[in-house]
Amino acid sequence: MNKKIYPLLIAQFLSAFADNAILFTVIAMVMQSTSLAAWYIPALQSMFLIAFVIFAPWVGALADRHAKSYILIIANLIKAAGAGLLLLGIEPLIAYALVGAGAALYSPAKYGILPELAQHHLLVKANSWIEGSTILAILLGMVLGAQLADHSIHIALISIIVLFFLSALITLFIPGKSSKTEHTTSQFIQFGQHIKQFLATPRSRFAILGASIFWLAAATLRVILIAWAPFILLSQTASEIAQLTLFLAIGIIIGSALVPRIIPLEHIRRARIPAGLMALFIMLLSATSTLWEARTVLLMIGCAGGMFIVPINAALQEIGQQSIGSGAAVAMQNFFQNVAMLIGVACYTLAGSLNIDPVIAMLSLGLFTLLATLIISYCLPNTKTVH
Repeated sequence: MNKKIYPLLIAQFLSAFADNAILFTVIAMVMQSTSLAAWYIPALQSMFLIAFVIFAPWVGALADRHAKSYILIIANLIKAAGAGLLLLGIEPLIAYALVGAGAALYSPAKYGILPELAQHHLLVKANSWIEGSTILAILLGMVLGAQLADHSIHIALISIIVLFFLSALITLFIPGKSSKTEHTTSQFIQFGQHIKQFLATPRSRFAILGASIFWLAAATLRVILIAWAPFILLSQTASEIAQLTLFLAIGIIIGSALVPRIIPLEHIRRARIPAGLMALFIMLLSATSTLWEARTVLLMIGCAGGMFIVPINAALQEIGQQSIGSGAAVAMQNFFQNVAMLIGVACYTLAGSLNIDPVIAMLSLGLFTLLATLIISYCLPNTKTVH
């Protein structure tokens, strides 16, 4: 493996750790406050996602036009600035939106720099290293970030800012390589053309809509858990909620490891089965009432979700590489997925403002996921083009 990969691995780990730590720090801030309403946390998540939707046509082009290592540094500094606003007591909705803008800029540069650092025959291995370090960072960031925030919000935010700056500093050791490509077409117009071209076949539509359903369900379930856990399981701290989310993440890892031999790309249609199971498990979770029942069902939800999203992502990458290009496909995938997450979280934000029971909200999410999966699967023609 090229030694230039190692600074990227470390920088990505620190940045992903801080991303998840800041989320649970904000959750702890809301849970410790007596003046913030139940709809505030899903509203925060919505503000984070908006940046991915608004900037989707441009962030990919920025990462391609300039040295991706410099883009990673700028993105980390933007996220650090958002954490700094939280530390200064600025409105969390505004501060967390700035963190989202940094994350939206970071994503295409992170994935786009790998082909520049790894040789072709090592690219899959490099991707697996990045994904592995990211998953580890997510798990540790959730749990340790929540525990630190429960102890001291002030110390947690200072630590997060340090991590973002440290990630930016380590990124300086990654070689910069800028592109000389000139873009004569408006990025907005080109983005629209890419969407039209990508959605031209049933297989690509199934992949992009399937991925969108997964992320809508995952993002909405995460914010519902924040209201559901104190209501049903009597959870009182961000750490307890982070530990619940941990079982969901572990399940995704297990499902991701099991799926390659079960659902190859040639049989992508099979992904509808774990998607349906995920929906049923979400409905089952709404009926649980004890901690270990909830942890077990969350593990099953994650396992089914991992078996669903991994082949869908692989199909998207393959289709993108063969049509509009892998970079453009990542940007478009981010756009659709974040629009879906924004819609799901916004609906729950409205439900929270109307004091809808979180159990009813969770049951409704499961029913919607099941119905959407059935509709998309039914619309797929039963031909070799989609198998």
